Amino acid sequence: MYKKILLPTDGSENSKRANKHALWIVDKSNADIVIMYVIEPHFPELATGLPLSTLPTPDERFYEEIREEGHQIIDNFKQELEDVQCKGICKNTNLKSIITEGKPSNEIVNILDKENIELVVMGASGRHGLDRFVVGSVTERVVRNARKPVMVIP
Repeated sequence: MYKKILLPTDGSENSKRANKHALWIVDKSNADIVIMYVIEPHFPELATGLPLSTLPTPDERFYEEIREEGHQIIDNFKQELEDVQCKGICKNTNLKSIITEGKPSNEIVNILDKENIELVVMGASGRHGLDRFVVGSVTERVVRNARKPVMVIP
């Protein structure tokens, strides 16, 4: 079975369903889990025809709020792992959390070899529904570019 699983998450309902599947796999295979949250350092590109200078520019406070959200999502997953999966005693599961900045699909694909990931478990779509229609979904790009198995949870 798998020894190391990557769980990219954004806190969406789909990623929460992916959490449950990842926990099930961990239970069956005693795999280690890497939970990842990616901060996109700019607004998603919109096909609006507007010059970029007319769009609002996020400040450091904006990024700090997103980082804090990432930490909260990861903490919630850790608590779920303890409460649901391990009944408070997680002896055989190593959990690593990564918060990084960049284009989510690129960051997810790039971490696979660095962390020796054998399986990616992720939701079919995240919180950014518009992004899916304008530039394609993160999940689709990961499936297309990953050289490891990707389990997509609807």
